[in-house]
Amino acid sequence: MKISYTGRHEEFPPKQRAKLEAKIQKLSKLTKGDKEAHVILSQERFLRKVEITMNAWDHALVGVGTDRDLVTAADAAVERLEKQLLKLRTKFRDTKRYKGKEAGVLPVVEPAVDSSKSRKKTAAASAADGKQRKKIFRVDHRDGGKPMTVDEAMLEMDASQDYMVYRDASTDRVTVLMRRPDGHFDLIES
Repeated sequence: MKISYTGRHEEFPPKQRAKLEAKIQKLSKLTKGDKEAHVILSQERFLRKVEITMNAWDHALVGVGTDRDLVTAADAAVERLEKQLLKLRTKFRDTKRYKGKEAGVLPVVEPAVDSSKSRKKTAAASAADGKQRKKIFRVDHRDGGKPMTVDEAMLEMDASQDYMVYRDASTDRVTVLMRRPDGHFDLIES
C-alpha cells in the first residue's frame, strides 16, 4: 500500500510513523487490493489534527482525529477509518444465504385475502418443510372506502375473509375486525 504524507510544520517521529503505517496496512488487507492512503497533518493552536483519506470500492473514506498529542490523534483517525471500512464492507456482503436459491430473490408476496383452509395447508406445509421463507401479505389501503360502523363492517366481510381493516365512522380511527374460529368477532381499535 502506498502511503503519502502532507503536513505543514508537522512530522511523525519514526517509531510512531512505523506503527501508523502498520495499522493502515492492516486496514488495506480488509479491502483486498493495492490501495493508496493519504495522511494530512495539521496544527491549530494546541490541537494536532490527522486526516487519513483512503479509496475503497469506489468510495472515499475519511478518518479525522484531533488531540493535543499527534499519536493519539492518528489513532483516533485510524479507528474512525476502520469503522467506516467495516460498515462499507458489510454492505457488500450477502448476509442471508438460502440453500439452492439465488441470493437476490425476494420472498413471495401474496394478496391479503386468503381463505383459512389454504392458510392452514400452507402453515402445515411450512412446518413439514422446516426452512421455508416467510410470506408477506400486503393490504391495499387505496381502495377509497368510506368510514363505516362495526355493523357495516361485519356485513361487508365475506365468508372467505378472516379480517377487515376499515376506518371507524364515529372515531375516525383505523380499526381491525377479525373473525375468530368459533364464528364470533374480535375488534381491535387503534
